[in-house]
Amino acid sequence: MTHWIIMPVVLPAILAPFIVLAARYHIGIQRVFSVAGVSALIAITAGLAWQASDGTVTLYRLSDWAAPFGIVVVGDRLSTMMILLTAVLALFVLLFAIGSGWDDRGRHFHALFQFQLMGIMGAFLTGDLFNLFVFFEVLLIASYGLMIHSGGTVRLRAGVQYVLFNLLGSTLFLFALGSIYAETGTLNMADLAQRVTLIDPQASVGIRVAAVLLLLVFAIKAAVVPLHFWLPSSYAEAPAPVAALFAIMTKVGAYAIIRVYTMIFPPDLEVTAGLQGVWLLPAALISLAIGMIGVLAVRQLDRLVAFAVIGSMGMVMVSISLFTPEGIAAALYYIVHSTLAAAALFLIVDLARAGRDSLQLSALPPVSGAAMTAGLFFVGAIAMTGLPPLSGFVGKLLILDAAFTSPLVVWTWAVILSASLISVVGFARAGSTVFWKSQSIPHPEETIRAPRPAILSYVAVGGLIALLVAHTVFAGQVHAYMNALSAQLFAPDRYISTVLDTPGKLSTPKEGH
Repeated sequence: MTHWIIMPVVLPAILAPFIVLAARYHIGIQRVFSVAGVSALIAITAGLAWQASDGTVTLYRLSDWAAPFGIVVVGDRLSTMMILLTAVLALFVLLFAIGSGWDDRGRHFHALFQFQLMGIMGAFLTGDLFNLFVFFEVLLIASYGLMIHSGGTVRLRAGVQYVLFNLLGSTLFLFALGSIYAETGTLNMADLAQRVTLIDPQASVGIRVAAVLLLLVFAIKAAVVPLHFWLPSSYAEAPAPVAALFAIMTKVGAYAIIRVYTMIFPPDLEVTAGLQGVWLLPAALISLAIGMIGVLAVRQLDRLVAFAVIGSMGMVMVSISLFTPEGIAAALYYIVHSTLAAAALFLIVDLARAGRDSLQLSALPPVSGAAMTAGLFFVGAIAMTGLPPLSGFVGKLLILDAAFTSPLVVWTWAVILSASLISVVGFARAGSTVFWKSQSIPHPEETIRAPRPAILSYVAVGGLIALLVAHTVFAGQVHAYMNALSAQLFAPDRYISTVLDTPGKLSTPKEGH
């Protein structure tokens, strides 16, 4: 049993209180330890992803208690890919926060940042539904603290809305866990995958209700219509580095749907057959349409990016809702792309804020460093709208190809192509207004000479753009890996036998359990 698999959770959990206790009033020391910790996370998660690349499933038992009674952390292709993506994203977000000075505009930014990473890493690595709930709560607490960082009435109001909506999701999550435990006597994912197959289809009401409740909970996290209302204000009002880190937060919901509904409640499971497929694809198509219509309708640059996130999650959920190996592989490729693109755009929006009183889409004072910022926005818009030659175009082609097997293939193609056109118009209008029209209107000299953002901010955004380019250049290799990952998800025997340590043997409830 290797201890490395638990390190992505333990390391930020140790760093966060250390920063609070030992470097509370020393922002320079906080920055050093925070960057060093995230850099170490990248090295650790890269090693874990490399180890899992051949199909190896790594198990860690806390206190050496065997599953299903003990807490387990599991690393396979999916979980290690997601934690590596999180660690890489966190480094560039952190560099931007330091370069822009956002981390020094309030208290405990770096400690909360580490707690946030702890929650995200734990959610991706846990092999137990109850601990998934626990890590969701860690995410909620840390993300609320980050959302209201540097204060403000509008930001506080958006934060309260965010917390209340997610607390509703947490309540539903508890109801679902109670129903599952009442029906099966376990919450370990691998153990559940075996026990739900033993449930009589004629007496499956409890487990079907639990499966639907879980889907609702994960749909809230993924901002699927009609459970998306919390996202636009929350992401738009959050500090730019926080909104960029939140780009991975919606993917936690998508990850949970992929994990639970390919292993515990797969499409061919008789007791829950058809539950997730009946309404998830239509809801995903509506999410995509509403997100991109929002891109065209809004009048603020930050809210435009927030609605683009809803649209991109709709695209991801369209592919996931197919519940085929090809659909999941395409969704995973697009998850990486949309995470990097959304994070880059949130940071670019903050660069565009320099020298302007607001982010209204109107001819206001010119943006500081307009040429560089406009160029980055142009690339980010190409990525988010799915235009060639960047990875968004490749991802959409993969999703369209996977949708051929769906009964709603015509609707799927029509909505995706129409939404893509609408998003192009929305981003083009926003870019031309902010970066072009403002240059043609005279403004006071002192406004035009607003200070340029720090070079480190541009380095962070440039790093995310470079990753998008790499994701495009190596699209063939990445998609091949996603195909292997998807195949492992639809054949979970190795995962189950590793966790339960009983290859070929069914885990049965103990007497009185």
